[in-house]
Amino acid sequence: MPTLHNTTLAAWHAKHANPADRSYPNGRVFLFCDEFTNYNDTPVGIKAVELLNRLGYEVIIPTHVESGRAHFSKGLIRDAQKLAIRNVELLKDVITTNTPLIGLEPSCILGFRDEYPDLVPPSLLPAARALATNALLVDEFIAREADAGRISRAAFNPRPQTIKLHGHCHQKALSSLAPTVRMLELPAGHKVTVIPSGCCGMAGSFGYEAEHFGVSQQIGELVLFPAVRSASETALIAAPGTSCRHQIKDGTGRIALHPVEILHAALV
Repeated sequence: MPTLHNTTLAAWHAKHANPADRSYPNGRVFLFCDEFTNYNDTPVGIKAVELLNRLGYEVIIPTHVESGRAHFSKGLIRDAQKLAIRNVELLKDVITTNTPLIGLEPSCILGFRDEYPDLVPPSLLPAARALATNALLVDEFIAREADAGRISRAAFNPRPQTIKLHGHCHQKALSSLAPTVRMLELPAGHKVTVIPSGCCGMAGSFGYEAEHFGVSQQIGELVLFPAVRSASETALIAAPGTSCRHQIKDGTGRIALHPVEILHAALV
């Protein structure tokens, strides 16, 4: 099972984010501190904040509740609805086109686009739709900022690096892998190949349940596991989803990285 980190992203952020000796010419962004990054994958969140700070963005964690993704996955829709309503209430007056909400875990941030508008009462629907428009994967945000000229390739070391990318199911269904490829290839020497995989087989908690373990592994063996095993030792394996990264580790022994970790390591 995934372990709990010895601190939370929220606690680290309160002490270390946005160093006073730096300037933030690109303005402010709001980071959705999802429950998986906050408690389990804290180092990924730390790297994301450091990366955005280095690229000239002040990173704020706004007041919000958990995403409801675990509730959605188990059919606990009434509980998820309460969380969706509360998040819209808390964020509707904070998030704008100029100050977007960005997320690291695709299944959590994309809930703002997919489920939330269907769950809020009519009085909150306009706010939920506005939030959906301004809720971005970190990949989408960085790719957009690079296209606008606010992030330069000069910020990254041009050394050659091969990357094999496995996309998260939510991202493939509701967004695209194109922004992730664009983001990962910002360093001049980076070359990304997308693994033509479907679901990794983990699917939230599915692959952790004893009665589903065999099927979960069989799904991974269809495309993903062989592609990872055949990758050279020097190639990096990228996977935006926390479930995907754990599945890759359990099924192949290789450590998969979130794209922000790869970009952080490439900073000059």
